[in-house]
Amino acid sequence: MDPNLKSFPLLSYVLARLPTIASSKAPKSDIEHPAPLDRRRPHNDGDVELLERLPRLQHPELFASMASVVSDVAQTRPVILLLGDRPDHEAVDAARARISEVDADLSRRLEEIVLAPRPEAVDRHRWRAEQSEREKKCRAKAEEEKAALRGVIQLDEMHKAYERLLRDAEDRLAKMYAGSADGSKEDSAVGQEKREVVNEEVIGILQGGVGKCLERVNFSNRQLRYLPEAFWKLRGLLHLDLSNNRLESIPDAIAGLEYLQKLYLSSNTLVLLPDSIGLLLNLKILDVSGNKLKSLPDSISKCRSLIELNASYNELTYLPTNIGELQNLQKLCIQLNKIRSFPTSICEMRALLQLDAHFNELRGLPYALGRLTNLEILDLSSNFSDLQELPPTFGDLINLKELDLSNNQIHALPDTFGRVDKLTKLNLDQNPLVVPPMDVVHQGVEAVKEYMAKRLHDIFLEEEKSMAEEVSPTHVGWLTRSTSWLNNWASGVSGSVSGYLGSGEKPYKDAHLDEQL
Repeated sequence: MDPNLKSFPLLSYVLARLPTIASSKAPKSDIEHPAPLDRRRPHNDGDVELLERLPRLQHPELFASMASVVSDVAQTRPVILLLGDRPDHEAVDAARARISEVDADLSRRLEEIVLAPRPEAVDRHRWRAEQSEREKKCRAKAEEEKAALRGVIQLDEMHKAYERLLRDAEDRLAKMYAGSADGSKEDSAVGQEKREVVNEEVIGILQGGVGKCLERVNFSNRQLRYLPEAFWKLRGLLHLDLSNNRLESIPDAIAGLEYLQKLYLSSNTLVLLPDSIGLLLNLKILDVSGNKLKSLPDSISKCRSLIELNASYNELTYLPTNIGELQNLQKLCIQLNKIRSFPTSICEMRALLQLDAHFNELRGLPYALGRLTNLEILDLSSNFSDLQELPPTFGDLINLKELDLSNNQIHALPDTFGRVDKLTKLNLDQNPLVVPPMDVVHQGVEAVKEYMAKRLHDIFLEEEKSMAEEVSPTHVGWLTRSTSWLNNWASGVSGSVSGYLGSGEKPYKDAHLDEQL
């Protein structure tokens, strides 16, 4: 779907004037310094009405700021257009219904394979191999049929995600317009003057705070590109909000704010964070969402007081290997990135209560994930074809209450899943689940837990039975005779010792034993 003036007025206005979005007939312009629009010849009637309500949209500096915060939409739009139109809800519902039918049929066939009696002429190992081969063929046939159906559903999900992206962008633009200073002059010279006035205002606030106990500063929505030197003299600062600006970097001097507890850097254009951020030992909340970060510095693990870390809406492909040193972290938000795996150390974050990693490219989870025993909310949805299984230790997440695994390729929940007793909210939509069967999933979270708990119990019984079958009658007879011999020998020794201690009848005395005693 394309943004339109009715649903997304600000977004459609800005995108229509970007070089990558505008038509080929439109003149090329610089996003950072776009040419002012001609009010006398607006593009359409919708533009006229919009400009009457929001006249500052024609201000070059404001437009440049708006263009910089919708780059994610501009990059995503060509991909959506390439994928094609959004399927109608009838097609999506039909695809989901058919997938449910295929899954139900597959579950029935697999159950028949498992419960089929083993012919006497076939040994157990060969029978298991034959069952495995039949199961493999059934799964392959089902996957082949579901591939096209999943494509329809995933296309619909991508359009939904794109629509959410449009709404978020529209909200950001509305906040940016509301936070812009009043004014009507539109030429670039006035824009430059306005920016200098804003910076002078910032400097005035900072200089006024030097020597005073200034604990809280809010510089959000000021189109800042850099931070004045006076800023680093506010040693007692506890709360700093620099969100919704145009910052491309943060200087190492930020380490001077040694008592800082809350730092908000969201919705800027940061491409990296300084290593000195690890010197903010009192930092409790860090928000760097909505930037262009490709990685987080390893030094962030030194912020041992950190409780909340929000790095969503970036371009992260991995997390620091030592991130597990954040032993006090309770909330980690890394959704809408490109992360493919978690470092093993993440399993050491024992205080973690909430982990949101949806819309990434996760291909698996650490085996020791079950060590996060305090985790209450876990969102791993929309990793699509990348996430296919959960580790066996998943059942150790004994405090988990909410779990979202929708839009992945998970075929079976781990056998230990039934131990997650406190789970009250579960989303397994759009997964090719076989274990548990979809009819159980549709009954709700309690039915899933009960099914998986019973399955684990049955597995234990089957293993015990198999172990008993592997002990042959010959071995049993040998073990019985050996046990009898040991009992007789022990009885003889007991009698001898009793005799020497003066209890019971005196047995035959061994001279060597007498000497030793």
